[in-house]
Amino acid sequence: MRKLSVTELGRISTSEFKDSVKLPLTIILDDVRSLYNVGSVFRTSDAFRVERIILCGITATPLNSLVEIHKTALGAEESVEWIYSDDCTGVVKELNDQGYVTIAVEQVEGSVKLDSFSVDKTKRYALVLGNEVKGVNQEVVDNCQLSLEIPQFGTKHSLNVSVTAGLVIWEFARQMKDIL
Repeated sequence: MRKLSVTELGRISTSEFKDSVKLPLTIILDDVRSLYNVGSVFRTSDAFRVERIILCGITATPLNSLVEIHKTALGAEESVEWIYSDDCTGVVKELNDQGYVTIAVEQVEGSVKLDSFSVDKTKRYALVLGNEVKGVNQEVVDNCQLSLEIPQFGTKHSLNVSVTAGLVIWEFARQMKDIL
């Protein structure tokens, strides 16, 4: 086996990324504290052409924490569209009004296991990922249309928010890959 070079990977430029077809998927970060987690979500969102990221509450933005976010985003903060809002609940309500299927990625009563969730390719989705300790705020959960849960089998029943983002974004991309 031989590792592929950067040119062999067929990477697109930032401007080509901005003009490319995106997954109909918005990622919402609700009070995510770690700048490295934020950067990692940007990088994963770039890898799978997520349409945008909405940073809410105490979640840092690339404008006020560029160095730390850039360390893990590696430039994806420049390719992936993002906005900031201090009101995550308001964002979820607005997206509901715009026809998005809003989903809290959280362990709640009645959650749907990720491995049994089927994406409807005709719909747009918004996934809310929460704080590293407290998860998605209950008020935000209350305003989402459903909740997805990643099945886990060990003694710990939580994952790092950037790992969670990677798993869930991958599943949506896997099911919608023909869109890209």
